[in-house]
Amino acid sequence: MDIIKTEHLTKNFKDLTAVDNISFTVQKGEIFGFLGPNGAGKTTTIKMLTTLLHPTNGTAEIAGHDIINKRDDVRKSIGVVFQEPALDTELTGVENLDFHARMYGISKKRRGERINEVFELVDLTDKKDVLVKNYSGGMKRRLEIARGLMHFPKVLFLDEPTLGLDAQTRQAIWKYIKKMNREEKTTIFLTTHYMDEADNLCNRIGIIDHGKILVMDSIRNLKQSIGNDVITLSSTDNQKLLTELKQKDWVKKTETYDDHLTLGVQQGDEKIPIIIERAQKLDIKIKSISVRQPTLDDVFISYTGRTMRDEETKNITVPPRFKRGR
Repeated sequence: MDIIKTEHLTKNFKDLTAVDNISFTVQKGEIFGFLGPNGAGKTTTIKMLTTLLHPTNGTAEIAGHDIINKRDDVRKSIGVVFQEPALDTELTGVENLDFHARMYGISKKRRGERINEVFELVDLTDKKDVLVKNYSGGMKRRLEIARGLMHFPKVLFLDEPTLGLDAQTRQAIWKYIKKMNREEKTTIFLTTHYMDEADNLCNRIGIIDHGKILVMDSIRNLKQSIGNDVITLSSTDNQKLLTELKQKDWVKKTETYDDHLTLGVQQGDEKIPIIIERAQKLDIKIKSISVRQPTLDDVFISYTGRTMRDEETKNITVPPRFKRGR
């Protein structure tokens, strides 16, 4: 059953088309990842789905409610955790959640019960009476997730939920996201710049760039689309070897990076001896060669032609990847 359904959703800002005629669905109960470089259209899409922006064309439904004609019903059906903190740091954790629950008209008795439930869900029960200004960054994000769940939303939008957090805290939040998806039966719509996060959490992902959906599928299927294995090698004549290997039908994708050559293949372990033998016949010496399974990073650059652009990774050397169509 589809809990989110978009049809030809479009948003123009003067001469800029931020979201360009996209149509997709999200299934009830799944964790769905929405990935794309900065400026790809992710945030604009979320703002339309959460009724913060009016589409230029097209529409969408959340839990059966039209985002244009049933805005109040949509807002009752969703929770949102934005990138920017939205907690009152001069209040305690309990006071933040109680205020949010009052805004949704939850009765006093049910508020108390629900506050205890969500605090337990995100493992903050012993911190509920502490002022939020004394929370760590990870605790604040967990509290925001708890607040987003207070009114029993059918869909929870998480926009970069672990941005800027350390690896240990990120993994802890992954655990809570999986837990609330499992125990609360909440559908999760997730945006993230971290490929490992999407790989760890999501049932399916969609990749958007320049306002258009490039691909949407399960992570397993997307990885298989570029080859079951990735071979990375360096030789005395990469270009000559590449020309030879491109003719093989078992080579699905190729890419050169600095002094390395990468190949997307099936059954990589079996192909390494074949590559070495072929290189020897061409009088080419293999300097190094390795095989690994494809990652979501490989998938992303295969479809977008570049790595995820964000402040934390733009100065990091990019490992060998694939570009689609080569």
